[in-house]
Amino acid sequence: MTMLAHRQMPPSAQDAAIARASGQLLSRFAHRKRPLTLRVRDAGHDEPLELPTGAVELLMDILEAMAAGRGVTLIPENAELTTVQAAEILNVSRPFLVRLLDEGQIPHRKVGKHRRIRMEDVMAYKARLDSDRETVLDQLAAEAQEQDMGYSRP
Repeated sequence: MTMLAHRQMPPSAQDAAIARASGQLLSRFAHRKRPLTLRVRDAGHDEPLELPTGAVELLMDILEAMAAGRGVTLIPENAELTTVQAAEILNVSRPFLVRLLDEGQIPHRKVGKHRRIRMEDVMAYKARLDSDRETVLDQLAAEAQEQDMGYSRP
């Protein structure tokens, strides 16, 4: 399967400033959660451009990342990743990822001797990890409050 991905390296200071200003302007309209029509002007040519709600939300995320000086990579949900790509997304080593695959914690399929992992499965694993971490942090906070360790209840 061909993976259509786009990677934008961290922006220049000028591009980050443009992204910040554009994001602030767009945010006034993006909160409406509906398609947005923009007017695009270039070389004396003026045309309306309608963006679906999902594209507006995605554009806001991209502008926010660029304004913060971060690069952005877009990968379609139905993409199949190599072990190297999946490990990069999870910020783990490739051997650690392979162990997760072998333990069945993330579904995968084999193409010859190579493993392929669906983007949805990588993101589902990441969501489970984040949820588990949140639960543990809540438990630790509750225990700290019970033991009067300097944390007060709201």
